[in-house]
Amino acid sequence: MEKGKVDALLGIVFGDEGKGKVVDVFTPKYDVVARFAGGPNAGHTIIFEGKKFVLRSIPSGIFAEDKINIIGNGCVIAPDLFMAEAKELETAGYDLKKRLHISKRAHLILPTHRVLDRAYEAAKGKNKVGTTGKGIGPTYSDKASRIGLRVGDILENFDSKYQALKARHEQILKDLNFTDYDITEEEKAWMEGIHYMSTFPLTDTEVEINQYLKEGKSVLAEGAQGTMLDIDHGTYPFVSSSNTTSGGVCTGLGIGPKQVGEVFGIFKAYSTRVGSGPFPVELFDETGDKIREIGHEYGAVTGRNRRCGWVDLVALKYAIMINGVTQLVMMKSDVLDSFETIKACVAYKKDGVILENVPFETEGCEAVYKDIPGWQCDLTGITDEKDFPEAFKNYIQFLEDELETPITILSVGPDRAQTIIRNK
Repeated sequence: MEKGKVDALLGIVFGDEGKGKVVDVFTPKYDVVARFAGGPNAGHTIIFEGKKFVLRSIPSGIFAEDKINIIGNGCVIAPDLFMAEAKELETAGYDLKKRLHISKRAHLILPTHRVLDRAYEAAKGKNKVGTTGKGIGPTYSDKASRIGLRVGDILENFDSKYQALKARHEQILKDLNFTDYDITEEEKAWMEGIHYMSTFPLTDTEVEINQYLKEGKSVLAEGAQGTMLDIDHGTYPFVSSSNTTSGGVCTGLGIGPKQVGEVFGIFKAYSTRVGSGPFPVELFDETGDKIREIGHEYGAVTGRNRRCGWVDLVALKYAIMINGVTQLVMMKSDVLDSFETIKACVAYKKDGVILENVPFETEGCEAVYKDIPGWQCDLTGITDEKDFPEAFKNYIQFLEDELETPITILSVGPDRAQTIIRNK
């Protein structure tokens, strides 16, 4: 039997591209859907049959009854938030315990991790990163410091391990003079979440995935956030705390690089960013406000306004290179339906110098734009690429020529049915 492959679906700019919807569309083609990095700071919104779901830790393939979903070792999990998310899905009629497996090696987010998150941000003063406050960074810090708690710890002497790490966190908070907090109620819900999680299959998911591949099964690796938020390759220090790139697929699931097949890079027809950090294409005018309103650009988890701008080809070329992207997926094309002229950032300008590559420090970079005629018609009802207006076809061709990568899938609306697979 031919060995299976792992295809990766990654956000390749600042996240929030609509990965959840695309994973949901892709799921019928795969046997397994697996999350490999991140935590409940990543909200994937899925809309179908008039229903809206926001997934934070659970893979977006969970709606398919015959698929296995895996939360991999590279993820971090908040038991109370996981429980709330899972119970909402169970109430909607989805039997999670038959289809969701959790890695014993994934790390746990403690209530005190969330307090530490707030304390560290407060200590930064004007240099705040703009985290979601979900405790992601401190959890990954504990992981790197080799003191963290993992899902597998639930199974043996858990209480003593928990109390020891909690005490360590409380001492740090005391040293930071950050003592005005009360986690009593939060901790109760957290412990309830621990018990709830223990009713799920807690497995050695790296062994499980490799066995699936040996049997010839196909796996879709679902990313979180985007390349420009990668801890190594993003706009550091304004980044997430994990490897959001294709390299994270191998480390976050426990597979070899030769097992990775297609790498789908997902991006919007324009650009958005949540939180602090450099964003050369950001629009501070009515155009930026218009894109935000039409695109409903508000965080799925936080509700925060997303910063909006035109498409950034410098960042996209960089991300395509870093990830080895083989196919592109363009989302929210319809948001630009009403614009007479669309701009694309083709270079950066810094200190009078034109830059065609992402520099070490993007702070202070200005966007250099190329104008492209808009299509000025409604794309949302189109179901076949042959019906695309000529100006939209030209926009697609321009992007493909610049990025040297085919755009094989396009989204023209929020529903899973508004997804067009191109016949290229």
